[in-house]
Amino acid sequence: MRIAGKGLNAGGAPVSFSFDGTIYEGREGDTLAAALLANDVRLVGRSFKYHRPRGILTAGSEEPNALVTLGTHAAQDPNIRATTQELYDGLAARSQNAWPSLKRDAMAVNDLMSPFLSAGFYYKTFMWPKSFWEKVYEPIIRRAAGLGAISGVTNEDTYEKAFAHCDVLVIGAGPAGLMAALVAAQAGADVILADEDSRMGGRLLAETYSVDGREGADWAADIVARLMAMDNVRLMTRTTITGAYDQGTFGALERVTHHTAATQAPRECFWRIVAKRSILCAGALERPIAFPNNDRPGIMTAGAVRAYLNRWGVAPGKSVTIFANNDDAHRTAVDLVEAGVKVAGVIDSRADVQALGDYPIFTNGKVVGTKGRLGLESITVQHSGGTRDIRTDCLAMSGGWNPTVHLTCHMNGRPTWNDDILSFVPTDGAIPDMTVAGAARGVFSTHGCLEDGIAAARAVVDTLGLDAVAVDTPSADDSAYRIEPLWQVEGKGRKWLDFQNDVHVKDIKLAAQENFRSVEHMKRYTTQGMATDQGKNSNVAALAVLADATGRGIPETGTTTFRPPYAPVSIAAMGAGAQGHGFAPERHMTSHQATLDRGAPMIEAGLWYRPSYFPKQGETTWLESCNREVGMVRNTVGICDVSTLGKIDIQGPDAAAFLDFVYCNTFSTLKEYRVRYGLMLREDGHVMDDGTTARLGANHYVMTTTTAAAGQVMKHLDWVSQALRPDLDVRFASVTEQWAQFAVAGPKSRDLLNTVLDADIDGESWPFMACGDVSIGGIVGRLFRISFSGEHAYEVSVPARFGASLFRQLCAQAEAMGGGVYGMEALNVLRIEKGFITHSEIHGRVSAFDIGFGRMVSQKKDCIGNAASQRPGLLEAEREQLVGFKPVDKAEKLTAGAHLFVEGADAVRLNDQGYVTSVCHSPTLGHDLALGFLRDGANRHGETVMMVDHLRGVKTLCEVCHPVFFDPDNTRAKETSNG
Repeated sequence: MRIAGKGLNAGGAPVSFSFDGTIYEGREGDTLAAALLANDVRLVGRSFKYHRPRGILTAGSEEPNALVTLGTHAAQDPNIRATTQELYDGLAARSQNAWPSLKRDAMAVNDLMSPFLSAGFYYKTFMWPKSFWEKVYEPIIRRAAGLGAISGVTNEDTYEKAFAHCDVLVIGAGPAGLMAALVAAQAGADVILADEDSRMGGRLLAETYSVDGREGADWAADIVARLMAMDNVRLMTRTTITGAYDQGTFGALERVTHHTAATQAPRECFWRIVAKRSILCAGALERPIAFPNNDRPGIMTAGAVRAYLNRWGVAPGKSVTIFANNDDAHRTAVDLVEAGVKVAGVIDSRADVQALGDYPIFTNGKVVGTKGRLGLESITVQHSGGTRDIRTDCLAMSGGWNPTVHLTCHMNGRPTWNDDILSFVPTDGAIPDMTVAGAARGVFSTHGCLEDGIAAARAVVDTLGLDAVAVDTPSADDSAYRIEPLWQVEGKGRKWLDFQNDVHVKDIKLAAQENFRSVEHMKRYTTQGMATDQGKNSNVAALAVLADATGRGIPETGTTTFRPPYAPVSIAAMGAGAQGHGFAPERHMTSHQATLDRGAPMIEAGLWYRPSYFPKQGETTWLESCNREVGMVRNTVGICDVSTLGKIDIQGPDAAAFLDFVYCNTFSTLKEYRVRYGLMLREDGHVMDDGTTARLGANHYVMTTTTAAAGQVMKHLDWVSQALRPDLDVRFASVTEQWAQFAVAGPKSRDLLNTVLDADIDGESWPFMACGDVSIGGIVGRLFRISFSGEHAYEVSVPARFGASLFRQLCAQAEAMGGGVYGMEALNVLRIEKGFITHSEIHGRVSAFDIGFGRMVSQKKDCIGNAASQRPGLLEAEREQLVGFKPVDKAEKLTAGAHLFVEGADAVRLNDQGYVTSVCHSPTLGHDLALGFLRDGANRHGETVMMVDHLRGVKTLCEVCHPVFFDPDNTRAKETSNG
C-alpha cells in the first residue's frame, strides 16, 4: 500500500517488526500504525464492551482503537497507541482484548447479546440476587475488565523525573507554535517548545500546503533549525504536556526510548515545568460522524487518511470514499487523486458544494450503511440522486474539527460554544497567564494560524517587559472553513460515538430517557468519553445527541469535565525513582554509616531511618541493650542523633508576632539566646504538634518540630502566612537537612562537651533552656541546653557536612567516660519515665486540656485554635486526660493499645474508661510504666483501674498516678553543677 515517492520518509531504510507473531517490513520514520496500513493490515483490535472488530481510526494520540501491547514478561507494556509508537527494528506488538485470536475472538458473543447489554445494564443486572455479588458477579467483571494487561512481574525499566523553568512555554509545534516560539525567543525570552510528536511541524507534516512558497514540512524544518541554534530555546519532542496546574506549573511526559530497542537509557521522563507565561498551540482534532455501522476496520477520519498519505506515503485503501460536512475533507480527495489513488466518491451532506478535483461528488449525501465484518467492503449512500452501493475498502469521514481545549479546562474552566465552527473554543482567562493561538482557538487556516501565533507571542513578551522583533507573517493558504451541522445519520444499525467503550447514539438517548440528562450523569451512565482517549473523538458529537434528546441547545447542555492527564501517563513515570528499593523514600542521618558499623538495627521514623538500639557482645535481647543504654544516660553520659527533628528557620520583623499566632503560648517575651517549649493547635482546638523554639537574635528564631510532623508543620506555617496573616513580614525555610544535631545527655554531659568545644562552658553561662553559637574545631555550630531525657543535657548542632565526624568523636568521648550511644528504644524509655509526650499521645484527638497543658493556651493574645479550645466540650472533667500507670504487682506487664475499666466492671465498650498510649519497662524504677488517657484522670491519681488487652490476652490491675514518674521537680535537668 506504499505510494512511490510519497512521504517525508520516502528514502527511509527498511525496518523489520512483528504484529501478533507475523513478521512485516516497515520503513524508518513510520509509526506502527503507518507500517501496518502499508502492509494492508486493517484489523488491529477489539472494542471493550462488545469486542467488535476495530481498525485504525486516527493518526495521533487521540486514537481509541489501535492500542497494542509491546514487549513480554517484565517489559510488557500495554495500551500503547500504534498511531504514536515509532517503528524500530525488532519491535514486537500484540493486539489486545481478544482471545484466542484477533480474528476469532470468543468474547465477540457479547455483540450478539448487545440488546441485553444496553447502557446502564450493569446497574440493574448485578444487584440481584444480593449474595451473587462477591462470588459470581465481581470475579467475572474483574476478569473481563480492562484493556490490555500488565505482566505482574517487576518492571526493570528505569524512569526519570525532571524540572524545568522558562519565561514562555509553547505547547504544540504546528505553524502557530513555531511562530510563537520564534517571536518569543527573538525577544529574549527563555522558551520551551514542547510537542508530543517525534518531529515538529504539526499538520504541516501531513499536508501539501506551501508556506512562503516552500513545502510546509521544509519551512517547518527551517524554523526548527533556527530555534535549535538559539541558546534561550529548549526543544522538547516526544513530550506531551499532560496537565495545567497552579502557579504556571505544567506536567509533561517525555517518551525517551519508546522509539528504540535501547534499555540502558530511561524509558520515560516526567517533567514539572514552571513557566511565567504559556501559549497553547495544541491544534484541533477531527471528529467522526455517527452513521449506521460506522466502526468497521477501514473507516477512518479524513485528516488521518491525508496524514498517512502525505507524511508516510501510505494509502489506507485501494478505493477510498470520503464522507463529510465540511470543505476540509475535500483536501483528502484532492491529495489522493494527485497521488494516483482511486477516489470512489465524496459524499457531502451539503447541497451547494462542488468538487475541487477529478472525483465524483454526491451532494445532500449521507452514508446509511456499511458492510464488511473484519474490514470495510462497501457502503450504502443516500444522496440527491437516490441510493446506491459503492465498493470501497476505506471510508474517510469528517464531521468537522474540535479545537484541543483540554488543557484550558484543567483548572475548572469551561469552554465556550462557537457557532461558526460548530465546536467549543477555549474561554479567555481559563488558565492564568495562558494565551491560546491557532487551531486550538478555532483559527483553521494555515495563514491564520501563523498570524495568530505571532500575535500571541507579541502579547506575551509584552507582559514580560520584553520588546518583540518585527516578524512578517509568512504567506500561506487562507481558505475559509465552511461547515454545516451533521452529528448523526438515521438508518438501521448502531451509530457509534465512543469507539473504544462501544457507546452509540441509542445509549445517549436512553440515558436522557432515564433522566440522566446532565452531561456528567450521562457520561457515567453510558461510559461515554471514559476511555483512554477521554472523549477526544466523541465528546462533541455525543453532547449534540444529548442536546437533541433533551430539547436543549449544545451550549446549554455543556461539556463534561476535562481532567489531567491529557494523554495516559504511566505510574512508573510519575513515581520515577520509587521502584523497588526506592518505593518508600529513605532518609538517612549523617551518622547512618557509623550507626550501621556499630551493628544497630534500623527502624523507620517517618521517612527517616533511626537506630533501635546498639547491641554489645553478650547481650542476647534488645531489652538488655535498651536497659544498659538507659542506665548509661541516667548515670554517666549518652549520645543520640536527633537530626531528624524538624528544624525551621524563621526570620523577619514580625517573626515574634507570627510565633505568637501559631503557638498557643507566648514567644514574643522570649529573651534572646533562650529556648521555650511550645504547643501548636489546629483550628479546631486540638493539639497539632509540640516542640521547642530558640531565639538566636532579635528577629531570628529556630523552631523544632517532631520528626513525624515536620512536613505538616511546614505546610501549616506556609498556609498561615499566606492565608491568615499575610500582613506579617516574616520568612521561613526548612533547614532540617542543613544541620546535624546530637543530644548529649547525662550527669557527665557538660564534661564531655568541654572535650570537643573550643571554649569551655559552665552552668552559669549555659543555664537550663539557654542557646547560642559555639565553636567546634573552628566550625561554628549551635548549642541548646534542652533535655528530652530529664537529665542534665544538651543538643549540639553543626552543618550537616560535619555531622558524621562529630558523631564519631562524641561517641568515642562518651565511651571513654563510661557512657556511649543510645537508640530509639532507650530514648522512648527515658521520655516515658519523665512523662514527655510524643505523637503517641498527641495523635490528633486530644486538646491542651487533655494533656494537662490547658494553662499554656494564653488568653492574653489570639492564636490558631484558641477560641475552639475553650469550647465547653473540650474542657469537661469527664474527658479522657493524660495520666501515668504502674502495675500494682510490679511483676505484671502493661501493653500499649490496651483499654481501661473500673475494677470489677465488664470489659466491654460501654464501660470503657480510657486507653494506654505508650508503655516501657523502666530499669530505673524496676517495673513497667505507661502513659495513657483516663476519664477525669487528673482527679483520679491513686485509684486502681483494670487494664485489659483483648488482643494479647493481658489483664493487669494498675495504679493511676502522675504522668511524670522520674524526678518530678526536674532538678537533674536544671542543675548547674555537673559530674
